[in-house]
Amino acid sequence: MTQFEKTFAVAACAAALAIAAPAAKAETDADGFVRIKTGEEQYKNPFGVGVEVATLFGDPSKPGIYVLRIKWPPGIMSKPHKHPEDRHVVVLSGTWYTGTGDTFDPAKAIPLKTGGYMMHPNGKVHWDGTREDGAVIQITGYGPSGNMFSKPDEPQFGKTN
Repeated sequence: MTQFEKTFAVAACAAALAIAAPAAKAETDADGFVRIKTGEEQYKNPFGVGVEVATLFGDPSKPGIYVLRIKWPPGIMSKPHKHPEDRHVVVLSGTWYTGTGDTFDPAKAIPLKTGGYMMHPNGKVHWDGTREDGAVIQITGYGPSGNMFSKPDEPQFGKTN
């Protein structure tokens, strides 16, 4: 196992454990329908940079469908990374900026406004986040999930303002 793979494994496990537990007050009826009312999400700050994550459904560290809701504060982006699964992202509020490839260049990020959608293909490097305003996004994927940063020895997030 390379140093990169070891670093990824540790980082992925830590992040998965931090967000795996359901982070919402969910109502499940007798037929298995799950409802989470607006404002009842329970966010966690697993990365320590103000990016808050709520697990609405499933467990991204295990096989199966999961749904995450993520609040991005203004002016922060993830550095280039990839995931082992396809991820479907919908912008619920604000403007979320996205870029692809190993070169982190926030000036070249493409803005997606409320209602925008992006699919992250598994194994493809990208980076994303916000500029002057925050954003809330929702991610749906099929786990197990993880983050493999292109430069794992550097900070995983960068400032854009």
